[in-house]
Amino acid sequence: MHVNRASGARKRAAATLAAAALLGSLAAAGGSAASATPRAVAGSAPEAAPAPADCSAAYRIEQKLDGGTTWRMCWNYDSDAGLVLEKVTYQPKGEPKPIRVLTSGKLAQVHVPYDNGKEEYDDLTSYGFGTGLQDLKPAECPGGTIRTVRVPDMGDVKGICTTTRARGHAYRLASDESTKVWQAQGKDLLVYTVNKVSWYEYITEWRFSSDGTVSANVGATGSLAPDDYDATDGRGWPIGKGARDYATSHSHNVFWRLNFGLDGSSKNRVEQYDSKVTPPQGNAKPTTRTTRTPITKELAGDAKSMRWWRIVSATGKNKDGHPRSYEIVPGSSNKHPGRSFTRHDVYFTNYRKCEQFASNNIRDCGSANAPDSVDKWVNGEALKNPITWVNIGFHHIARDEDQQPMPVHWQGFQLAPRDVTAMNPLTPADLAGQNGHYE
Repeated sequence: MHVNRASGARKRAAATLAAAALLGSLAAAGGSAASATPRAVAGSAPEAAPAPADCSAAYRIEQKLDGGTTWRMCWNYDSDAGLVLEKVTYQPKGEPKPIRVLTSGKLAQVHVPYDNGKEEYDDLTSYGFGTGLQDLKPAECPGGTIRTVRVPDMGDVKGICTTTRARGHAYRLASDESTKVWQAQGKDLLVYTVNKVSWYEYITEWRFSSDGTVSANVGATGSLAPDDYDATDGRGWPIGKGARDYATSHSHNVFWRLNFGLDGSSKNRVEQYDSKVTPPQGNAKPTTRTTRTPITKELAGDAKSMRWWRIVSATGKNKDGHPRSYEIVPGSSNKHPGRSFTRHDVYFTNYRKCEQFASNNIRDCGSANAPDSVDKWVNGEALKNPITWVNIGFHHIARDEDQQPMPVHWQGFQLAPRDVTAMNPLTPADLAGQNGHYE
């Protein structure tokens, strides 16, 4: 919980933020204060600090997974947004070179309004999210590598875990005669950090699967704040014996910022798909028709049943001649109507360096009256270089099981490959001929 953020912990965070504003984005393992990538001065409107041009070993993540898929990426660490992944590529077996998926991906805000109307926080840009990076113990990164980040006022933090983790069946197919079963167990590359904000600890997790799927999740854990009980507001849930202590209910509205750059081009297209079901008449059966709508202007989009969006490569096609794309698959979400920027599930805006955070954007956009939230950046411009923003909300009504410590509750989404490869990238050799119609 976040109540009483003017406490000593929050005061220390404010001091750390001031230092971070001077020291800027953080250096990779082994760097010194002098070698840290600096935050540009006001007015320069920077993108998140880039990794070195050659993506040296200190910044590089590369993992070959079961089935022959290799994921490659660079990382850096921003003093506000935390972990930033860049130059993310996917190379399944049979592909002659890596396929660019993301130019960059990162958290863009954790907005936390309380049900009682007394507290509201932007954890990334106001309350020290980036400077709350936590040391990870080897047991928290089984079989993996923990990378070190130099954090202002904290020193070196062993804060980034890269490892692999089993995820169960990647596929299963039994022959018609049930004489043979094709199956494979999938494994993911997992990259994550833990950032502490007051009593909460946020796990920022990216998963990269052998079939090309990317999963982005934030898990909230830690503790319910001991001073967060208000039996008089009528909105909380009783915690502890009887009905004396009520934990204050609140929301976590988590935003991600994605710069796709599929196949290395910034001129990706955005498409929306909607399916409409027509009920049957008489003895007929129901029919479904799916329509495609090109998104040619900036959009604030709302998820609904049988609606989805995809980002389409402007230059790359798979071996079947179909344009490569990634589909946005939102997870469970409680959309929060209390602020204009939380009222929509996705946003597509034109790229501007200064537009980095979905709310309370602290980058300098060159005007004292420049809008500071993503909803206000949607103003009818033609969509030429799209940036994707995903908003996933969770309404946290506490329960007895939330103490002590609080079990992790997750919120997030997936990016599912759609026509990135001509077939399942894990297809076994004796099924490789079954592409399209087959005997």
